[in-house]
Amino acid sequence: MKIQFDTLDYQTDAVNSAVRVFEGQTIKESNFTITNDVPQGTLFASDGIGVGNRVILNEEQMLKNVNKTQILNGIVPSDNLFGNNKAFPQFNIEMETGTGKTFVYLKTILELNKQYGFLKFVIVVPSIAIKEGVLKSFEITKDYFKSQYNGVTYNLFMFDSSKLDRVRSFASANTIDIMVTTIQSFNKDTNVMNRENDQLSGARPIDLIAETRPIVIIDEPQSVDNTDLAKNALKSLDPSAGFRYSATHRDNTYPKIYQLGAVDAYDNQLVKQIEVAGIEMDEDGNRAHLKLIETKTGKNGITAKIEVYKKTRNDADKTIMNFKAGDDMFSKTKLQVYDKVGFIQDIDATPGFESVTFSGNPEKITLESATLEDEAIKRAQISKTIEEHLNKELKFKQSGQRIKVLSLFFLDKVENYRVYDEEGNPSLGRYARIFEEEYERLIHLSKYKELNDVNVPVSEVHDGYFSADNKGKLKNTKGDTQADESTYEMIMKNKEGLLTFYDEEKHHTAKANKIRFIFSHSALKEGWDNPNVFQIATLIETKDTINKRQKIGRGLRIAVNEDGERVPGFAVNTLTVMANESYKDFAEGLQKEYEEDGVIFGVFNKDSFATIITHYDEVTEEMEILGKEKSEQLFNYLKQEEFINSSGRATDKLKQAITDQEIEVPEEFIDVVPQILVAAKSKVKSLDIKDAKDKVEVKVVKEALADDFLELWNKIKYKTTYKIHFDSNKLIEFAAKGNESFDGVDSIQTRKGSYLYKKGMVEMSQAGVKADESSESSVRATTSGAYKLPDIITFLQNETSLTRKTIVAILQSVNNLDSFKNNPLSYMNQAAKIINAIKNQLIVDGIEYTRTNDEYEQTLFSTETLNAYLGEKGNSVKVDESKQKTVYDYVVTDSSIEKDFARKAEMDDNVKFYIKLPDWFKIRTPLGPYNPDWALLYEEDDEQHLYFIVETKGDTSFEQLRPHERAKILAGEKHFKAVDTDIKFKRVSDEAEIRV
Repeated sequence: MKIQFDTLDYQTDAVNSAVRVFEGQTIKESNFTITNDVPQGTLFASDGIGVGNRVILNEEQMLKNVNKTQILNGIVPSDNLFGNNKAFPQFNIEMETGTGKTFVYLKTILELNKQYGFLKFVIVVPSIAIKEGVLKSFEITKDYFKSQYNGVTYNLFMFDSSKLDRVRSFASANTIDIMVTTIQSFNKDTNVMNRENDQLSGARPIDLIAETRPIVIIDEPQSVDNTDLAKNALKSLDPSAGFRYSATHRDNTYPKIYQLGAVDAYDNQLVKQIEVAGIEMDEDGNRAHLKLIETKTGKNGITAKIEVYKKTRNDADKTIMNFKAGDDMFSKTKLQVYDKVGFIQDIDATPGFESVTFSGNPEKITLESATLEDEAIKRAQISKTIEEHLNKELKFKQSGQRIKVLSLFFLDKVENYRVYDEEGNPSLGRYARIFEEEYERLIHLSKYKELNDVNVPVSEVHDGYFSADNKGKLKNTKGDTQADESTYEMIMKNKEGLLTFYDEEKHHTAKANKIRFIFSHSALKEGWDNPNVFQIATLIETKDTINKRQKIGRGLRIAVNEDGERVPGFAVNTLTVMANESYKDFAEGLQKEYEEDGVIFGVFNKDSFATIITHYDEVTEEMEILGKEKSEQLFNYLKQEEFINSSGRATDKLKQAITDQEIEVPEEFIDVVPQILVAAKSKVKSLDIKDAKDKVEVKVVKEALADDFLELWNKIKYKTTYKIHFDSNKLIEFAAKGNESFDGVDSIQTRKGSYLYKKGMVEMSQAGVKADESSESSVRATTSGAYKLPDIITFLQNETSLTRKTIVAILQSVNNLDSFKNNPLSYMNQAAKIINAIKNQLIVDGIEYTRTNDEYEQTLFSTETLNAYLGEKGNSVKVDESKQKTVYDYVVTDSSIEKDFARKAEMDDNVKFYIKLPDWFKIRTPLGPYNPDWALLYEEDDEQHLYFIVETKGDTSFEQLRPHERAKILAGEKHFKAVDTDIKFKRVSDEAEIRV
């Protein structure tokens, strides 16, 4: 099995954000002498010349590029190019865990080479785990990237202090070369990288690397350069520039050029949705529950915190109480059941030996001892995790989806999975034993008999990821030792095998093919994940050292099927976390972790509205924004009018305004009210975490699959084929001269680079020193040599996928090639956007659909398994089954707009039947598949039946959609016209608009 890769818009946007930083850079190579004393047989270039990067942009131009990128991405423009480490420009790129940041920065490297010729890159990571993850990503993406970049040669290697020849070849290579290193390899003077070495003729490895002026990729910078020592180490690489990739940037002094936060990733279904399940005991107080939380020595002697039941007015609640030696357990808890425990005889606070001794029964409890209740809870967690797993396998099996399901258990002690006798023979630890008992009980239930792996022995369906000693015995480690390195290698090596079904006919019979349940040490908590982890349970006995973000990070990535293809959508992608706490506590704890990492939810500030776009040219990407000054005015007004409170959070008044889509603002902001409401709405979102208790399986309302359903279904069920009438002459004419929708290439204007002379007055007052710009003028100056003009024809071929002949014809029809000479890169980028926009328009204009006899499979409504979540944060609307107006007992929706539409359709007596069109109802278009939102049977005047296909897009106007998305909808509209001329196509933001 080989993982497949798609072109995903958000990843392309992240790549382009980094590439735009260097806009205006021409391809340059920097050569330097490696050594004058080249020994025989080295890997130096034959002339002793090293090859490095050379950036020729000045800081002012680079900051302009950065600001343009920030505005495009809805980020407040930065005033400065440099952050805390002023040695070289660095840029923050925020990508939520599971969205493919390693893929993105590897692609960015290749794109930077393609556009600007950069060759030398250093990836700096914080740990062995992440280093191994980078190597795995390089291996599995290499074939894909070679196909995307015309077979380009590029190499990646791990820095190894015993193989310094590789550093020499890095310095001299004239192909793309990427070095991966941990920060620990060069942040001390004693590191081999920082010491003179005879293998390098007395040079230090760090100096050879620095001579190449590498572009540095910093993976998880909050863990890489969080000390002055680390910052100086990065400075010693003498980078041309740095790109910092993380889900949570703690140092925000560096300009942020791209952001895909947790809420955006969830909203756009780019990661799995999260549901939380847990085992809660009834708080009855009928048993003497005792769980030692901690012991400590203080001014008042040694004390212990113990979880117990305590009597309340009505019953008993579980709580954590403080105890000291001599305390009587019955007197403290007021519960008769603790009388047999007696009083506390002794408390031991010695690290590693923490315990409390009682006069009765039990005699002693420790941090690691589990009472019967605790073991019962662990058994229940294991059992429910297996059950969730098998149910998911059954769901995929019944819907015909070949997606292998994996579950992950985190343990804090190896001996809970594997124990050894005196002779070193292994046997099951207690949680492995419980797992096998519960699995054997569940897998033989009749409802699971059709599952793929029902006959695989229980001992072969699970395995452990633990580090081992030199005799192969598993051992406890901290996650950052040499022994752990081989464990991470094993995890990465088995990735594809774990995603492949056990299948004797296909000869998929390897050990990894049979494994569906993984037990891992809690120390191995970062740097690896698997897209098909659907359940995570934490069986920790002592303090849980894995934070919630690390837990979910192992399974957030979108699942893949047996062919290695991504299977998007929440219908498949739900991650179930078996928590040791309530759903509410887990959700609150996860949000707190995000906020501790600098991700603040729901807080407005004076810059919150700065990036509202007031004017945008779709082709040139030139735009005007509200700006910081106007944003501050608006922010102060909203506070004054009590739309925002003193803490910067939305009040009920603002939330109501968002619901009503109306807000009173000063006259100067009236034109941007829709954008203000969109910005405000984005601030009041929070993480949408589902409660597993609210999950219900959606059932088909069989009585509804009758007359009204059939009348509607028979109108829309047919598939189509299409052909495109494409007029190349029109393309050449419109691309060159423009049409009613777009300006042509002939309209492009560029200007030569110029120097500005700025003069300002300096004023000194009690408030401080202030400089105001008072005048600005151009200065005549020349640079040494004219631009070397790039190959515009090849560039436009690559960007538009048109033939060389067509590109040449377009360029021969324009009269502004002087603009190309003024600023080649700007001209080429604008030309590519114009040509692509007109090409897509002509494709849609020229598409002709023909109805075929093939139909969408109606039985899928009955066989597809859907889950709905109830409650305030749910994704569904309960229908009145007696009305028989839709297919299922719950309508599962993708957004609040759709939920509102479903509620109103349910109440609208004119709507006789409506269907939320499922994911499998996809229409082929030349721009990719299109999945419309709704189909409606509408009755007017009690007799005339109208048939609607409805697209709900909230408050975004059709014109504001991306041209690509707009074109797909227009193509979909043509499909339905071909299927049946009675079908009307509507784009609405509210159900009431159907009647308009």
